[in-house]
Amino acid sequence: MAGLRRFVGILRLFAEAKSDWTVQEMADALSLPASTVYRTVRELVAERFLEPATEAHYRLGAAFIEFDRLVRLTDPLARAGEARLQDLAAQAGIPCVVLLARLYGDTVMCVADTALGDLPLKPSYQRGRPMPLTAGATSKAILAQLPARRLARLIARAGDGLMPDTELRGVLAGIRKRGHCVSRGEIDRGLAGVAVPIALPELGIAASLSLVVDAARLTDTIEHRLVLLMVSSANLLIAQLRSPSPAMATS
Repeated sequence: MAGLRRFVGILRLFAEAKSDWTVQEMADALSLPASTVYRTVRELVAERFLEPATEAHYRLGAAFIEFDRLVRLTDPLARAGEARLQDLAAQAGIPCVVLLARLYGDTVMCVADTALGDLPLKPSYQRGRPMPLTAGATSKAILAQLPARRLARLIARAGDGLMPDTELRGVLAGIRKRGHCVSRGEIDRGLAGVAVPIALPELGIAASLSLVVDAARLTDTIEHRLVLLMVSSANLLIAQLRSPSPAMATS
């Protein structure tokens, strides 16, 4: 493991389940010499990507907070979409979480979210948390918009076995035809998702806008109203991203 891959490999060891590591633990996990890991950790500490914790352990550093701020200020999808989420939650008229998510490697990641009211449980989709590629309305609305070759590569790499490829392709074809996706209990039991695609290939954006609601409250009438609301909001967001205001373009 050389160069950038070594740096990234060390950083990706840090997780919710284990948030601090010693040099020796990192070396064992990556099958690298401890001396090599120590030199890399020293450089990461110098650039504030890692910081010393207790008893020779290290944790993630504040550099990630700095870059998170820059993403919020400069990423067009996050900037344009985040401003609309609270209005969309208010217009939904029922307790919900509104999510803006995008393709992230072989996963889907929420880049902005907001909540209104109380749901039976907290949705698994949370800002910055990679989620399954082929499960849930949020993810499927993204997959459905991708070109055939890219879709085939992603499905092959995902290999999650949630449903056969032919069945998944049929589901995605239906989403493309309808322009939206509704799922119930695929990610969190008791919750339902209503999602629409945000497709801007010219800007490198493959994303979705979705509402997560209590599945028990999602009647046909409410579902129809939410779909119309989501489609309208997505169209406005796409138009804004294609023709940003002067303030958005220069801020």
